[in-house]
Amino acid sequence: MIVFDKLWVFLLLPLPLLVAYFGRAYKTQRDALRVPFFKRFVDLSGYQPGDGALVLRRNRLQKLAILISWLLLLVALADPHWVGKPIVKQQSARDLMMAVDLSGSMEVEDFVFAGAEPIERLAGVKQVLGEFVAAREQDRLGLIVFGSAPYLQIPFSLDHDLFLRLLSEVQVRMAGPKTMLGDAIGLAVKNFKSSRARDRILILLTDGNDSGSLVPPAEAAKVALDQGVVIHTIAIGDPAATGEQEMDLETLQQISRVTGGVFFRATDGEQLSLIYQQLNKLVGQDVEVVSYRPRQTLFHWPVALMVMLQLLTQIWLAFVSWRDSKMSLAGVAASSVPEQKS
Repeated sequence: MIVFDKLWVFLLLPLPLLVAYFGRAYKTQRDALRVPFFKRFVDLSGYQPGDGALVLRRNRLQKLAILISWLLLLVALADPHWVGKPIVKQQSARDLMMAVDLSGSMEVEDFVFAGAEPIERLAGVKQVLGEFVAAREQDRLGLIVFGSAPYLQIPFSLDHDLFLRLLSEVQVRMAGPKTMLGDAIGLAVKNFKSSRARDRILILLTDGNDSGSLVPPAEAAKVALDQGVVIHTIAIGDPAATGEQEMDLETLQQISRVTGGVFFRATDGEQLSLIYQQLNKLVGQDVEVVSYRPRQTLFHWPVALMVMLQLLTQIWLAFVSWRDSKMSLAGVAASSVPEQKS
């Protein structure tokens, strides 16, 4: 469908008629021959002499070409566009960032699934997290791993296969042996600043306590709240552990409470699976429908047609002038041939 962004331009359509009615004809100066009896000729003929100029008269072809060119010029000035059919695109209304603890305690083999041998905590997390990701088809997902420092493993993306592949490659202690919980939250908030999603959610999974982050976890949670980020925290492992493996459940609960999230605790694979099922219910999969119609400018087409029309008109007029002059010379030559007497 063709639309014009500047329809008011067509109000100029009668402008040539107004110019022709109110404007004076263009006069072209021509050479003249002075004769001593011009005044007498004027008196005898009864005609009054003009200004010594010739008013050129256009033929029908020129008038038609000018009229069509004017219409094409107005069409170009009206800024025509070709508007295609609506294209509907669904995009996620939610960005999910997963922050996974890779500290040394994640290698403890106490994570149990029903009827199976205990496995590493990180291995169990990978398995359950993979099931959770499979159910988030419409969401953009990001992954942060943290230990002695946090690292962005994958920014927000709809490429869930890439997410799962990079998740499968992470190893315990690859980010250091400590647990910089507050710094991990800070890195997540930094990445959420470029997000335009309606809902921004961080799922923080750890089995320890903060090891001295530059920004304390409680303060990082307040910054997350200011940025509209909701944090759900999951504590895994043995809640009765002591020393470096002791879990700071109070801090994790505070982080979720401050940001409006939910705190969960999982001691085995079954509980963690149930937690992710609950998160699927808490974190819906709303999508925003974006509709747009592709637009393509067309003003160059009427301009090109106008130039081509004027060019063809001038070529035709030049041909007609050459033909008439050639016929005129041929007539003069024929009249100048003397008659032969028999």
